[in-house]
Formats: sequence, C-alpha cells, structure tokens
Amino acid sequence: MDDWVDTGADDELFLEPESGYGGRHTSSKELAIALKRRTKAAAIDLVNFMQAAQKNPALNVVRYQIIKSATSVAANYRAACRARSKREWYAKLCIVVEECDETLFWLEILAESEIPVDMNSVRILGKEYQSLLQLFAKSRANARVKKT
Repeated sequence: MDDWVDTGADDELFLEPESGYGGRHTSSKELAIALKRRTKAAAIDLVNFMQAAQKNPALNVVRYQIIKSATSVAANYRAACRARSKREWYAKLCIVVEECDETLFWLEILAESEIPVDMNSVRILGKEYQSLLQLFAKSRANARVKKT
C-alpha cells in the first residue's frame, strides 16, 4: 500500500495528499485501525465543515450528498474490516473507493461553483479524500491481482 495510483484527477486542487496516519505500521491490523480512525476523522471534519457553512438552496443539496458519501467511506471501510470472507472484503472495498470518488466529486462542485464556502477548507478536505482514494484504489487493484 505504499505506492500511489493515479486516479486521473485533472484538477490541481487536490494534488499532493497529506497523510493523516504517518509512518509504517507493523501489521495489517494496525493499519486497519489507523485507517478506521482516519476515515472517521475525515468524515467528522467534513460534517463539521458543512455544518458551519451558510445555508442556501444549492449548498443544501451538496451538503446532503457529500455528508452521505463521506460518512459512507468510513462506515464501509469499518464494515470491510469485519468482512466474513475475502470476497465480502473486496466488495466493501469497492464501495469505499466509489464513495471516496463521489466525495471528491462533491468537493470539486464546491470548488468550481459559486457556492460560498471556505476554499482553504475545501482544499484540505480534498487532499485528504484524494489521498484516501489513492490508497483504497491501490489496495483494490492489489487485491484484484491476487484474485486472478
């Protein structure tokens, strides 16, 4: 999981992801614990950011969608860690990747629209979700290679 996969993001807004869990972990269990904490913290940061943002009709639509996708990343990663089989783990990981990408989509909507939000916070959140997407997409790709 040390290598990053290019997700094809065209926007420089979310480049150079910052790692929130730092360093190498000695076991997959430690990594899973760190990633559970990291995905939950990222979801909470996003929820708090959206809660603090002004209320307006356009933002209300984005707020609803982005909170659903961000919390789904954390919830589905947690579910993947409790998977009963490798197939179930892989299926949950696929959902995690999909929801990370959707969260990035909504952050891009915020960044590129005229919805009034703190752009620095959007960039910080975007970097974290870009980093998570790269990590989970690489894990999924590695799992797919091992399956065949």
